[in-house]
This record gives sequence, C-alpha cells and structure tokens, in this order.
Amino acid sequence: MTLLHRRSVVLMFPGTGAQHPGMAAGLYGHEPVFTDAVDSVLGLLGPECEAARSDWLAGDPAEALDADSRSAPLLFAVAYAMGRLAESWGLRPDVYLGHSMGEFVAATLTGVFRLEDAVRLLWERVRMQRTVPAGGMLAVVATPDELAPYLGDGVVVGAVNGPRHTVLSGCDEPLRAVARRLAADGLTSRPLATRTPFHSPALAPLRERTESLIRELGPTAPRKPLYSSYTTRPLSPGEAADPAFWAGHPTAPVLFWPTLERILADGERLLVEAGPGQSLSVIARGHEAVRSGRSAVLPLLPGPGAGPGEDRRSIRAARARLTPRPGRLPADLPVS
Repeated sequence: MTLLHRRSVVLMFPGTGAQHPGMAAGLYGHEPVFTDAVDSVLGLLGPECEAARSDWLAGDPAEALDADSRSAPLLFAVAYAMGRLAESWGLRPDVYLGHSMGEFVAATLTGVFRLEDAVRLLWERVRMQRTVPAGGMLAVVATPDELAPYLGDGVVVGAVNGPRHTVLSGCDEPLRAVARRLAADGLTSRPLATRTPFHSPALAPLRERTESLIRELGPTAPRKPLYSSYTTRPLSPGEAADPAFWAGHPTAPVLFWPTLERILADGERLLVEAGPGQSLSVIARGHEAVRSGRSAVLPLLPGPGAGPGEDRRSIRAARARLTPRPGRLPADLPVS
C-alpha cells in the first residue's frame, strides 16, 4: 500500500445537503480551535447567532437544519472550523477543494474572502434566496446523458458527483413530476436536504445583486492552491478576483467528479474530508485511483447519527494518522 507521507494532501469540503442534526457537535467545547472558529462564524450573524447555535446543539431544534437560515450558516461554520482544526495540527494541504458551498469555505480558508465578508455574503444570499420559488434537488443513479430526456421546465443538471451519480435541480412541481417519471422508468432517486433549487435557472434573478455585493467585498487571489468544481481546474488569480465568477455559482452545475478525476490524475493523493458526514469520501472511494490504492481517503468526522463521543474518537484517530510523533513518521499509519 502507498504510505501516507508519499501522498500530497487534498482538503475537501462538502456542500449543501451534507448538514445533519448534531453534526460535529461533539467537538464543540472539547476542541478549542474548532470551538473558537465556529463562534467566530456564528458571532458574525448578529441577532441570529444564539438561535443558530442553540438549534445546532439541540436534540430537538426549534428551526430544522434543512431551513436555509440554519443549513447555510451552520454548514459553513462547521466546515470552516474543521478546516481550521486540521490546519492547527500542522497539516499543509497541497490542494483545497470544495463542493458547491464547500468551495466558498475553501475560498475563505485560502484567503480569497475575509471571514467577515464571507459570512456577510452567505447571509445576504440566504435572504435573497427566499424570493425565488420553492424547489429542491434530486440525486439520481444515472449519467447526465441518460437524464437528458427528463430535463426541461427549469429542471437541470445541478451537479455531476460520479459516473452514475447526477443531481437534478428545479422548482417544486417540475422536480416532483421528474421524480415520478424516474420512478416509473425504474431509475433510483432521492431528494437532498434542501428547500432551494441550487444550481438552476431559478436563482438567476439574484445574480446581478450578488455580483454587486461581491464587487464591494473585493475578493483576491488565493494564497494556496484552490481547485474549482465549476471549472475543474485550479482557480486563477483573475477568476478568484472576478465578482461574476462567484455570482454565477448558484446557477452553474457543480462538476465535482470531473474535478476529482483531474486532481487524482496528477499523482498520489490523500483526500481528507473536512466537514460533516462522509459524502465526498463515499464518492471518492469509488474512483479507480483510490480503489487501486494509489490514492487514499480520510474523513475527519463520522457519518450522521454517530453521536458526540464518536465525533471526538474520529478526530483523535484522524489526528494520529496525520500528525507525526517523535520517532515515527505519519506513514507508519496507512490509510485506505
């Protein structure tokens, strides 16, 4: 098996749909770097801060985590804090990679956006999204080509996550009609945990206002290598500083699998997932480079429902694999 120290590190951040009740809550108050980073994000929400924190930590939240006022800030806060925690161990990723909102997290960690600007933009988008028609996203076991006959009436391919893992997005009624057709034709699908038709034309009316705000914030070139899941390549300084590039994300498809293929073709990689659950790890394990042992996957957190104790155990195990001890290289602990 290829050992850890021979692999370059890719730090991955999941996007909308990865949130779940109690995500990473077992680390809050136990891991100081994580706790401080979460508090830094939530503290920028103003009056919503305490309510968001309470719903995140509560067993029975007043506002469901699928609501946009909870899913967006809490998912961002947890992923950002996990990135900061991993970096605090001395981890120096060779590549940052995000899926949908995860790319926004990666952009903040690599210096494209200041944290206060990122949270402001995130919260403004939440407010603006409330003006678009209700909708959702549907994960389908099929290729984009196979799904071509089902597209139309605002239903589009919102993400390509694997060879036969495609996400459709659209407004409620058209998307429900597509789900019925898929079922009738024997194609497996499931709805994602979102009430917004991300990566679809439904969000196009928000683009101009979003671009204006981003221009005011003034994004800059990343200080570390950042791959974009919208272009499948490293983000150039010009793209990173272009407000139109970021404003276009809500209506553009996420090309995660083609981006992952390009990254894994460049050499031996260790894919470290920093965020709730293991959605990106599951996808990556299906790639030939991982199945062959040339590259490897290491999620920092357990899957949904594991509990606070398992959050802490998982972090301890990941830290041991990523951090050298006196007299021992990290390579003494192989990963798969």
